[in-house]
Amino acid sequence: MTIRTYPEDQPFPGRVGTTLADSEAAWPVGRSAVPGSPNVLTIVLDDVGFAQLGCYGSDIATPAMDRLAAEGVRYRQFHTTAICSPTRACVLTGRNSHTVGMGGITDLAMGFPGYHGRIPKTCAFVPRVLRDAGWATYAVGKWHLAPSDEQHAGASRARWPLGQGFERYYGFIGAETHQFAPELVIDNTPLRAELRTDGYHLSEDLVDQGIGMIRDLRTVDPDKPFYMYLAFGACHAPHHVTREWIEPYRGQFDDGWDVWRERTHQRQMELGVIPQGTSLSPRPPWIDAWDSCSAEQRRAYARMMELYAGFLSHTDAQIGRLIEELRTNGELDRTLVMLCSDNGASAEGGPHGTFNEIFAFNGLPHDEDATMQRLDDLGDHTTYPHYPWGWAFAGNTPFQRWKRETHEGGIGDPLIVRWPEMVDQGTVRDQYVHAIDLAATALDVCGVAMPATVDGIAQEPLAGQSIAPSFTDPQAAGRLTQYYEQLACRAIYHDGWKAVAYHAFMRYSGETVDPHAHHSSDRWELYRVADDPSECHDLAESEPERLRAMQDLWWREAGRYGALPLQSRRPLNGTPSLIAPRSRYLLHQGAAAVPENNAPALAMRTYRIVVDITVGARANGVLLAQGGVSGGWSLHLLDGRLRYAYNYLGIDEHTIESPDELAAGHHLVGIDVVAGEGTAAEVDLIIGTTSVATLSLTRTIPRRFSLAGEGLCCGYDDATAVSAAYQAPFEFDGVIRAAIIDVSGTPYVDVAGDIERAWMTQ
Repeated sequence: MTIRTYPEDQPFPGRVGTTLADSEAAWPVGRSAVPGSPNVLTIVLDDVGFAQLGCYGSDIATPAMDRLAAEGVRYRQFHTTAICSPTRACVLTGRNSHTVGMGGITDLAMGFPGYHGRIPKTCAFVPRVLRDAGWATYAVGKWHLAPSDEQHAGASRARWPLGQGFERYYGFIGAETHQFAPELVIDNTPLRAELRTDGYHLSEDLVDQGIGMIRDLRTVDPDKPFYMYLAFGACHAPHHVTREWIEPYRGQFDDGWDVWRERTHQRQMELGVIPQGTSLSPRPPWIDAWDSCSAEQRRAYARMMELYAGFLSHTDAQIGRLIEELRTNGELDRTLVMLCSDNGASAEGGPHGTFNEIFAFNGLPHDEDATMQRLDDLGDHTTYPHYPWGWAFAGNTPFQRWKRETHEGGIGDPLIVRWPEMVDQGTVRDQYVHAIDLAATALDVCGVAMPATVDGIAQEPLAGQSIAPSFTDPQAAGRLTQYYEQLACRAIYHDGWKAVAYHAFMRYSGETVDPHAHHSSDRWELYRVADDPSECHDLAESEPERLRAMQDLWWREAGRYGALPLQSRRPLNGTPSLIAPRSRYLLHQGAAAVPENNAPALAMRTYRIVVDITVGARANGVLLAQGGVSGGWSLHLLDGRLRYAYNYLGIDEHTIESPDELAAGHHLVGIDVVAGEGTAAEVDLIIGTTSVATLSLTRTIPRRFSLAGEGLCCGYDDATAVSAAYQAPFEFDGVIRAAIIDVSGTPYVDVAGDIERAWMTQ
């Protein structure tokens, strides 16, 4: 029997009579891809520089990615936006980052169309288009494309992966996460973060989930193509990996970053990933010469690079597992594989590196002494490490500068593409390519066009152009023009030339630039990057007319794509929220952790916390906690005694506790925190309305405890434990009837009285 079908978005083509005999049936069905349509696998690495893969000249072992390059091609002129969220938006939408409102990371949004962090529905994601055309669509790993005020459990999911065209998702929504205790989401549901010490690693988990999604599909449908977006947290901080991956690199980086750059530069020319004769950019004065560092510093810096190398090799092994799964199951030669990094290597570890990157996000210098004392711990769950910026500079060899900046060290990144129809496998392509081109390429290879409308909304045209012609034609044209803007650093590429203006985000030692200076005072440089890809020979003075023309072109492109106004110093979490502002917060026992962006701001202010509890004898567990092993605070009970612990950035923990155990029954307990001078604070630990212990904190964390989740929890402590006195989640074994945080300035006794009166009226 023939079953008649029709596309479900079209009118019913059959006939409806009064009886079955005079009616003609037809079934609505979703669209199917053309038989034999390809899969697409887009892999995005995080903070991996141009020179850090073996096939781009590194001595770090990356055999899986090297094999992809040997079976495909590498691009030596692939470019990104210099930072995370904007690049990912380009890869997934095919439009420029400012067009989609993602001119910076979501955490640093501004109230202008190019920077508000809310990707408009006029810019549909590639997975949405492919899903409607019959592809299965999966996202695994880092997202960082939802506004910071829409990352909590009660938020709209419209800008989470399933709201942007993916059918399944497993990963983390924010900027970064702990590799051993990640804050994860499955589809639209946040999971409670728990520390895993059983050999777990997030990168392995992500690949396991990706393989599982493909197997689930193939179990029921052996032919349906898939689009998978796999975005690792690696190799962004925290640099986490087990000793078995670090130890093989012991001693490998003892010669330091200066020698490493020279050796890598030579290998790059031998491999052809840079043209013969390319100059090695000079080390700037704010990066110490390796030989000028003390023996102790050299030992520490080498160890941090050993950790990073192990982290990258571990990531490579996970990529290898996924690729071998496709190869074994006969899927690989049906799959377009595109692998890239989202920006250049990161300098967020500062000049000395750190055991705890959270220092940087509090505007504090890294504690070099504490880092030296923790060298043997680096990479484990008690640390949040990042290497020194000398290694970031080396990781971008032969380029100038690094992540966040629009010199080639920030925007020039590796891109490997494998497609079975390629010619000259293992070679290097010269086409100028941008992240927006990957989306256009995916659609082109799949034979699907970006529709003029999606859900009745007119679509912005793609800014990207397919690089598929270069798969078979080494002489195919690349991009003619591409503009750049990141944190007021600017650049414009046109037909082999590049003009670039550096604007300081921070002042490095030895620099005379002012981060607060007007952009008009920035100096523009000019390079013939077709011949000078490392930007070593500035032609601004000898080619003034060309420079002026390039500057004019930048302004036109910036206006066209929404990259104005220019602003370097952007507010952290300065965005409005749909949640009405309040001065008193009620938390519920066992509710999902509240991300720091959405929690009450407690840093450097006076506040009161009152918790209404019922306990048994010798009660235990966390009442409220925020942060984790790298910094935070916890109000908890231990063997019946009320305790408050303040963890200052993993350096020291200050604790006070009640002299007596709480008797079984009902109690009001809490803390009264009074802000002092600078970041100092006075803390009273209170039972009923009586202070039972006091603590003088000479310094507190001025901005935030974490970028990796570790949110505000009620009744437990998620991920890693704030206090060394217990192990997370250390769930409270009593009942929390109410947990109140009051930032209004109301005296503690009045807050406690309000709670008592509220319950009396119920």
